Order: sequence, then structure tokens, then C-alpha cells
Amino acid sequence: MDLKHIRNFSIIAHIDHGKSTLADRMLEITGTIEKRKMRAQVLDNMELERERGITIKMQPVRMQYQKDGTAFVLNLIDTPGHIDFSYEVSRALKAVEGSILLVDATQGVQAQTLTTLGMAREAGLVLIPVVSKIDSPLARTIETKLEIATLLGVDPDTVLGVSGKTGEGVAELLEAVVARIPPPESPTASNLRALIFDFKYDDHRGVIVYTRVFEGSTKRHDALKFAVSKEQFQALEVGIFKPGETPTTELGAGEIGYIVTGIKKPGIASVGDTITTVKNPSRELEGYMSPRPVVWASVYPEGQDDFANLKLALGRLKLSDSAFTFEEESSGALGRGFRCGFLGMLHLEIITERLKREFNLSLVITTPSITYNVILKNGKHVIVYSPHLFPGDSEIASVEEPWVSVTIITPATYLGVLMPFLYDHEAEVGETESFGDSRSSVKIKMPLREMMRGFFDDLKSITSGYASISYEQSEQRPADVTRLDILIANEPVVAFTRVISRRRALQEAEAAVEKLHAVLPRQQFEMKIQGVALGRILSSQTVKAFRKDVLMHGSKVVGGGDISRKKKLLEKQKKGKARMRSSGKVNIPHEVFLKMMRNGD
Repeated sequence: MDLKHIRNFSIIAHIDHGKSTLADRMLEITGTIEKRKMRAQVLDNMELERERGITIKMQPVRMQYQKDGTAFVLNLIDTPGHIDFSYEVSRALKAVEGSILLVDATQGVQAQTLTTLGMAREAGLVLIPVVSKIDSPLARTIETKLEIATLLGVDPDTVLGVSGKTGEGVAELLEAVVARIPPPESPTASNLRALIFDFKYDDHRGVIVYTRVFEGSTKRHDALKFAVSKEQFQALEVGIFKPGETPTTELGAGEIGYIVTGIKKPGIASVGDTITTVKNPSRELEGYMSPRPVVWASVYPEGQDDFANLKLALGRLKLSDSAFTFEEESSGALGRGFRCGFLGMLHLEIITERLKREFNLSLVITTPSITYNVILKNGKHVIVYSPHLFPGDSEIASVEEPWVSVTIITPATYLGVLMPFLYDHEAEVGETESFGDSRSSVKIKMPLREMMRGFFDDLKSITSGYASISYEQSEQRPADVTRLDILIANEPVVAFTRVISRRRALQEAEAAVEKLHAVLPRQQFEMKIQGVALGRILSSQTVKAFRKDVLMHGSKVVGGGDISRKKKLLEKQKKGKARMRSSGKVNIPHEVFLKMMRNGD
């Protein structure tokens, strides 16, 4: 195929700015999908994506476009917009020459837009600025175009306007894609070099890698190998996305498509690896990093009989999600489970929801945490992933934790309530500057630990939903933290253990105990719930036992009016409750763990 007639591009934007809807209209206008087969979010294949209206897994698609009698091939990669999935965006940017920068006309430039824009500029992509949702009665099209033009340093007339809902302006956008985005560069070598920017797993065909070919070509039955993992395989099928997987005879330089590997082992294929030939291998493509988990949580099956099923399910998810990690661990209270690493809170929610829906598993999920670097007084260095493994205060010499650099864009009227909120989350406030349209951009640094303490939800709440946020990993800093244990009937419950700020220890202990007291069912014996931190009990509440009237038998009073008989029965009941209190096991239902994990429940 002539490289001059290929255009590889992606759509980047903040969450819910209309990427998937715009992609739908492009598919419709180019005739890639017939109108009678169209549905909303056609590139979102997962039930969760369609239910939530967000993109979780990127989906490439190939379109045929005619301009002035010339046929062009447009390869589009629709990318996620949520912060947790910024690694998916980076994969797409590596595989294309240009990108559509989409901004909602009703919301303007958002914080995540700035982050993704920085990634696109770093990758050297040609940008086409576009304002979406221009059909909305709330649209501020002219103001938003000026905002984008100022941000990019371009003429406002070069900023296009589209409506994914009505299709207005989409034809002009397709023309701009052909005119402005450059074709792929001519390959400098004939040996195969293809970048893996995503992959999925199929029960029958094994791992299917999504790839951009930079040099050479590949066809069915070719002997190939992964440049990094060194694993060899035979290409069972090569093809393109139209938008479903469509086999072709060959994938050449400049094209985006898929290769069926037949590999059914986890850990072989990885995002950022390079596919090359066994006979004439090329070196791997440079400058691609694997995503690293930043949030950790333990996942246990509700019943230990499901442990093997959970292990199998996690292995299956790992085959299609390279950013997700897990390792086996054991807890005295919860039995055997897995310590899992995620990219963020939404990523955690998506994975656990998929485990429940796709594998029909009932799970107990511990409170999410981060990684701490701890130096003990004996000089030993420990990396702590699980809160219940965090050492006691008397053993610790120093602790370090990860910090994040955060950008918040908010209407200026909310700055007054925002500053105390940031102080409460231990944030260091840096530059605050006007961002146009009575909005301000605030740059802060804060502990990642504090970001997980309901930061997103609370920020949206105090700014009436108008604030937007983006963040990236920063440096390690000293941490003033301690471990909070929750005891029920004098037994610590591992799932409720957390690492918290020392200055908030009393508040956190009281809040956890009060919440657990409200949701924990009563037992046959009296139970104490205690919050223990800083070497002492900071909060305590008692759950009363079920009261059974032992003096009643049916509708008659036992022993008639004999007081000694009544005293004997009451004494016997008292001793029984004391025995249960000292040796009885507290039954904590699955719902209690879920309610304790959720904020504001």
C-alpha cells in the first residue's frame, strides 16, 4: 500500500468530551459501518464501558475515505480519557503521526486535556484542535475556540467545530485529517519492526497483539518473535480492524492491525515490546515504558473454595491488561487471596467488577493502599505493600511515601473553599494563575495517600462538579504516618487495617469505629469495636448482644413465681455469654467489608 495514502491518528481529550460519539459519526460517514448496524459507542465493546459511558480499553478501527477521487486509509485509535488510563493514551500516541485534540464546548479546556496535550507534544504529533458538542444550547463555541487557540498558539480559525450527535462538521474534520496529518515515514529497513500498543486474549487463538508496523511486513505463517521476551511464535493470522477483526494477506509498513500469536501463557506478550522476524531479527523500538501500579489492594474470595477460580480469573485478566499485577498472599482472618496492583481507584473498580461479572465471583476487597519505603531501627530496609505488614511505631526509624504533582482547573469563585480543603489533604500549593473565562489553574504537590482519601469525590463536591484534575507521579518524601488497626472482640481484622497520617489518627479511628458500629450485625454476645493506633486505643464502641428472654418458654413464665429458679436461668445465660465472648468467633458478612471500603456509605 502507498504510504502517501495512509493517515494514522488518535482522539485525545478529557473524560466525557465526546470522543466515542465522534468516532461513531466518522464510521458512519466513511461507510465503515452501515447505518442499520450502527449503535452508540460502537468502539466500546465491554458491557462496563457502555454502561458507564466511558472508554476503558482502546479500540483501533480502519476507515476508507475518498477525497478528490483518491482513496485514503484512515487508522483511528479511540483512547480512554480517565486519569487512570493515561498509559493507554501513551500507547496510542506512540503508534500514530497525528491526533485530534477534542475539547467540549460546554466545559472548555480541562486539566486532563493539558496532561494529554503535553504527552502528544512530547511525541511530536501533529495536532488538529477541535471543539465538540457545538449543537448544545450550553455551548460556548467561540470562547472555547479562543481558549484552545491561546493554549496552542494558533489562529482561532484553524480550530474546527463538530457535533458527534448531529454529525455537523465531521466531514470537514475528515478532510482536515487527510490534509494536516502527515503520512507515515518511509521505512529505513526491510526487516520487520512492529510496536505492540495493546493486546487481548482469546480462548481459542491465544494472545492477539494490536500492532503498528514501522518497518518491513508480515503475513500469515511467518516465524516471528518478541524482541524483549525472546519468545518465538508463528503468525496464525494477520489482519485489520473494520472495526471487527478482518483477516488480510499482509500487514505492511505504516499500517495498524493485529497478529494472532497462538500463545496461551501469561507474561510473554507485553505492551511496548517489538515484534520482529526469527530469521532477520531487528532491535526493539526505544522509548517505551511499561505502566507501573500505584494503588494496591488485597482481593480474597468470599469462600476459600473459590480460591482456585479467583487465581484462574486473575490470570485471564492479566493476559488482556498489562498494567494489572497480582501475587498470592495469606491472611489469618480472610484466608488465601491475592495482593493486586492497579493504576488508580477506577482501575481497581473496573477489575473487581469484571471479576464479579465475567467470572461470577464473590469477593472481599481490602482498603486500597500505596507502597511505603521503611527503614527500621536495626538498619533494615523494607518495602511495604500491605497495611497490615506496616511495622509498629517502635520499630521504625524513617518512612518515605510517593507524592504526586497535581493540576486543578476550577472557577475562581471556588478558590476560597478549595484552599482549606487542600490544607486538610496535606497539599503544598504552588502557582495559581488565571486560565480564562473566570477560571483558575492551581498547581499543587501532595501525598498519593491523601489523594486516595476521597479526594476526587470531595473536590467535585466543594466545586459543584466544575473542577477538573490531572496528576502524575512525583518524588518520594518523608512520611509522618502510622498504622491504624481495627479490633473486633479483641481480634484485629486485616481487611480494615490502614496506614494513616499521624495528625489525623484520632479522627480516622473514631470515623472507622463509628462506621463499623453502624453496619456490623449484632451477635449472640457483646462485642467491642476498637481503633488502635500510636500504641493505644483511640476509639471504642460496643455492639450489644441479641437479648433472649430465658425466663419465657412459649407463652408461660418458667418456674412460675419461683425467684430462685429464675436466678439460676439468668446466671446460666450470663456464663454462656461470657464463654462466647472469650472464645466465640465474630461472623462478619461480605456486605460489611464492601460498606467499609466505600466512601460516604
